[in-house]
Amino acid sequence: MCWRLSAVFVSALLGSLRSSSADSYVLSDDKGLGRDFDGIGGLSGGGATSRLLVNYPEPYRSQILDYLFKPNFGASLHILKVEIGGDGQTTDGTEPSHMHYEDDENYFRGYEWWLMKEAKKRNPDIVLIGLPWSFPGWLGHGKDWPYDFPDVTADYVVKWIIGAKKYHDLHIQYVGIWNERNFDAKYIKLLRYTLDKSGLEEVRIIASDNLWEPIAQSLLLDPELSGAVDVIGAHYPGTNTVPQALKTLKKLWSSEDYSTFNDDVGAGCWARILNQNYVNGHMTSTISWNLVASYYEELPFGRCGLMTAQEPWSGNYVVSHPIWITAHTTQFTQPGWTYLQTVGHLAKGGSYVALTDGKGNLTVVIETMTHDHSVCIRPPLPAFNLTSQTATFNLQGSFASVKELQVWRSQFNFKTQKPSFFEKLTAVKLVNGSFTLDLAEDEVYTLTTITTGTKGSYADPPPSARFPKAYKDNFNAQDPPFSEASNFADQTGVFEYFMNTSDPGPHVFTMRQVVTQRPVTWTADADQTISVIGDFQWKNLTVTCDAFMENVKNGGVFIAARVSKGGEEVRRAKGVFFWVFANGTYSVTSDIGGQTVVTQGKSGTEAFTWYTLSLTVQGQKASGTLNGKLLWTSSVPVEPPNGWAAIGTASFELAQFDNFSVVAE
Repeated sequence: MCWRLSAVFVSALLGSLRSSSADSYVLSDDKGLGRDFDGIGGLSGGGATSRLLVNYPEPYRSQILDYLFKPNFGASLHILKVEIGGDGQTTDGTEPSHMHYEDDENYFRGYEWWLMKEAKKRNPDIVLIGLPWSFPGWLGHGKDWPYDFPDVTADYVVKWIIGAKKYHDLHIQYVGIWNERNFDAKYIKLLRYTLDKSGLEEVRIIASDNLWEPIAQSLLLDPELSGAVDVIGAHYPGTNTVPQALKTLKKLWSSEDYSTFNDDVGAGCWARILNQNYVNGHMTSTISWNLVASYYEELPFGRCGLMTAQEPWSGNYVVSHPIWITAHTTQFTQPGWTYLQTVGHLAKGGSYVALTDGKGNLTVVIETMTHDHSVCIRPPLPAFNLTSQTATFNLQGSFASVKELQVWRSQFNFKTQKPSFFEKLTAVKLVNGSFTLDLAEDEVYTLTTITTGTKGSYADPPPSARFPKAYKDNFNAQDPPFSEASNFADQTGVFEYFMNTSDPGPHVFTMRQVVTQRPVTWTADADQTISVIGDFQWKNLTVTCDAFMENVKNGGVFIAARVSKGGEEVRRAKGVFFWVFANGTYSVTSDIGGQTVVTQGKSGTEAFTWYTLSLTVQGQKASGTLNGKLLWTSSVPVEPPNGWAAIGTASFELAQFDNFSVVAE
């Protein structure tokens, strides 16, 4: 979902001189207004993209949240969309379900509840959306498809919405329906029925939360389906919609967009689509995947959030420039405002939108992003030309009496490498209802009657630092605030804090892998479960952990070093994996699938007994101990030369881990 683009593309030299004559544009409500504006948002999930945020110490965690959600401070987001965890790998990790099993309900797992509450603390009016990307295996009844029993799946989703209100006082306003293959009309209707039956008539449905078609045509042909759907959501629409979607008269949203590396080219992508999603496609909401890049950067699509917060161990975070591009719109508009009909493209490239609250306020956002400085991950961006220009805007209709507009500007300055973002300029005085701007390449302007905008700031966070070379966790977290252990990033399976009340010994508090059936998910997750941790650059290290197998027949656990892959690529992970099994054997492999065996033999291990495993990797030599006694030594492959530490299980099975430690050179 992310693409890194160099910020040093050479801009076209054409248009370096200002135009001697201004092109003129009218901003008016004389002929009515356009569509209602529904807000700008960020997406936590799809998957596990906020994983490291919860581990940040204060005050840095609260500062990050302020930059995202606090009104008139930073991004000031209007919408927070979160993943309804389904235990499955959904891009960069797994998020726990509220129902691991059919007879199981728990509404305190994961961190999305906490994140929604923190967003609400800062902005009580923020719109909350939930969307499942995966489902626990029991919903699929052995198939990789959650809609064969649509009533069961609808009940599962509605329980999450009810749980949000009952246990966290969170009112979910929208729920999305997404799958990579197609939408399911029967399920959508059943979900609407189940919501209404549960007293949730106010919860709206976004469908298909993926593509414009075939849902748009189906809405036109099926009145019952049309009555169930409130919003058509598209992912990465390239600022364009389709005629059939417009004919439905439904709200049209870019319900997942951006996904681009958050350097200045990424900020340029965001600036262009925030305007042009409406100018070209009549989309009234744009939601960024993702909210905050708070996962290990070497996982797929690293640093694709509106800002970066991937070092809870140091406290360092980066307020990336997409935050301030967002502020150009969010700090001067609100959901419920309305676009003017008089929006469009500038004569020499770029675009402008204008919105009003219907009470006399007006906000105009202008962008002049060049092609090479505004390329998004997808779809491909057709070539276009943009040159410097002078533009005159004439305010007419109810805005003719406006005398002054506040001015905020961002200049990317790719040539000088000296950007300036979200800078407040001197207010512009209108003459006969008009103002004129000299617009250079790669700029964003906001002109507005709103006077409350602020470029919020805190003292610099601590400097960036690599993950500690010596790290321990005994998981002794009684009443933990979050269900997962600090800094562990689950890639397949779900590893949760566990209090074993039947164990009076040293292993009362452990971390337990709890997923016992392959989830229903769209990615090629591994057949094994795995949670990674640490510094991806680690080469020589010792990993130690206590492990406890709960599967008598086929139980197996591992610790690993130099793990090379995670996220949706986890099935291809290489490294050094030290396994022990309940059948009394051990194995050392160079891949998570166990296909390439380095060495193997007898271990004497069995289920329901604690063992201490230790793995040392030094250059191309490795060794493993069991309960402090050397079990094996062997040469290991040159590749991969580095990677994370990890723990995991041989299949989807119950197993416990305790007293984890790593020492790296």
